[in-house]
Amino acid sequence: MQLFANFQLSSRARGMAALLTALMTLIAAAAAEPPAATTPPAPISAGVIAAVRAAADAYTAAYNAGDTKALGEQWTLGAELEEGGEFIKGREAIVAWLNRWRAINPQAQLKIAVTDMQLLGEGVARVQGTLAFTRQAGEEPMVSRFESLRVLENGNWRIAQSRVVPTARRALADLDWMVGTWQSTDGQTGSTIDAVYEKSIGGHAIVGRIKTTRKDGSIVESLDLIHADRLTGAVRSWIFDSTGASAEGLLTSDGTSFNRSLVGTPGGGTSGRRAAWVQVLAPLGRDMLLFQSIERTIDGLPMPDTAPVHLRRIR
Repeated sequence: MQLFANFQLSSRARGMAALLTALMTLIAAAAAEPPAATTPPAPISAGVIAAVRAAADAYTAAYNAGDTKALGEQWTLGAELEEGGEFIKGREAIVAWLNRWRAINPQAQLKIAVTDMQLLGEGVARVQGTLAFTRQAGEEPMVSRFESLRVLENGNWRIAQSRVVPTARRALADLDWMVGTWQSTDGQTGSTIDAVYEKSIGGHAIVGRIKTTRKDGSIVESLDLIHADRLTGAVRSWIFDSTGASAEGLLTSDGTSFNRSLVGTPGGGTSGRRAAWVQVLAPLGRDMLLFQSIERTIDGLPMPDTAPVHLRRIR
């Protein structure tokens, strides 16, 4: 037994020595190799810089003039736009999305500042800068950062990809219409909804307090917290109510209405452990709001949509 143990130790020692020798050989070979050369970014000519800046100026002019055709010419056919959690693909879809936003904000004006530019290859440039929107004259601009990929097509520097990251205040600005006092009475169920939404923590969040009074006199109170992510500009929401229900969701917009996709825990008295639904928020003018819960499921089982509810701004 002792002899067998000595044989094992000897074998292990020889194995360790071989491994150490191999490692030393690799280290020596790596040290002998010259470091890999880094490829410097391609130099960008004054002509390309001027052409790309001119394209950005043309984008500004087309947007501010509401020139849909000229705006479409700024994008490639298969362009992609990512903004605040939204992802839109295709020139027509992007232009339609921008037009819907402008329809809600007809006096909006845009300024583009290009802060950096890199030539990635022949006819391909990465462009970075800021977008400043004002909804009406004299208003404080809402600033977003952007990074775009422009490609040269038929003599035009068009946008192939663009990622826009709004500041938290800019991302929430699209929900300014929610701020106020709202009320609704459902003639069918006899329930009354009272809601107050206000800006909080320096404009970086919107907080809503909702009270639903049912026909039998029972009351359900809810807290709705809406906040924009600093890094992505995505607008998220957390809802809690007095029945014990809670949910977390993401707010997106098609330019005219807002969808809040929610997942959470049903309230007391409801069977099931996981609820999911989409809450549609559609402003009808400045002082009327329609909301409805659709695509509802409890533990994956489909549930009927709720009836549309109309809230009227009373203050």
